[in-house]
Amino acid sequence: MSILDLQAMKRSGEKIASLTAYDASFAAMLDQAGIDLILVGDSLGMVVQGKESTVPVTIDEMIYHSQCVTRARDKAFVVVDLPFMSYSTPKIAAENAAKLMQQGLAQMVKLEGAKLDIVTFLVAQSIPVCAHLGLLPQSINQLGGYRVQGREKNSADKILADAISLEQAGASLLILECIPATLAKKITNQLQIPVIGIGAGVDCDGQILVIYDMLDIGVNRRPRFSKNYLKEAADISEAISQYITEVKQQQFPTPDHSY
Repeated sequence: MSILDLQAMKRSGEKIASLTAYDASFAAMLDQAGIDLILVGDSLGMVVQGKESTVPVTIDEMIYHSQCVTRARDKAFVVVDLPFMSYSTPKIAAENAAKLMQQGLAQMVKLEGAKLDIVTFLVAQSIPVCAHLGLLPQSINQLGGYRVQGREKNSADKILADAISLEQAGASLLILECIPATLAKKITNQLQIPVIGIGAGVDCDGQILVIYDMLDIGVNRRPRFSKNYLKEAADISEAISQYITEVKQQQFPTPDHSY
């Protein structure tokens, strides 16, 4: 899979099925099930390391987990998070993104927020960028909690404007987290790049969940926007396949998993 494949899926209306993975075993299982995109997320800080947030995760840890995933995947497109404070300036962002791509074999790096100067600089260095708007886990200490973003008009207008600006800056992909479904639909329809939602309604170009959440095996309470796919499956492989099917057929997320 390449970014061109994901763009073609958006144009054709085929939904993009995505999940996180942090190790070789899960990566191989996702790949064999036919997942389109694997995100090596800094969410590993919470679901793998047992930390209270994603903030303590380091670039070296992201490289290690990216290596684990990319060794085992064959087809899926791999995006890797730039962790907290690893992209505070364009130069620092480029250095760390290069590490994720050269050592971790990432195909694309992801960063949170409307960091337009950084996105522009990275793209100029031939580094593909996935942007992330809505709820920004790395900003949890500033936000004060994990809350839905974009409910008020001013906030919604800003998220939409930021999404357009990020596309213009060169971002090739956008993740929307925990925003109203109506806002996510509006953004998805206005952008040319693929938009992947998590807690953002069924009208995004694709969906992503943390794999520990969708198997209901995490140390933290499963978010409302996730679903326990292992509950009615015989095993993990069947649960993953069911998730992919429901995303492709637009059966997930339902209104119960949306805002």
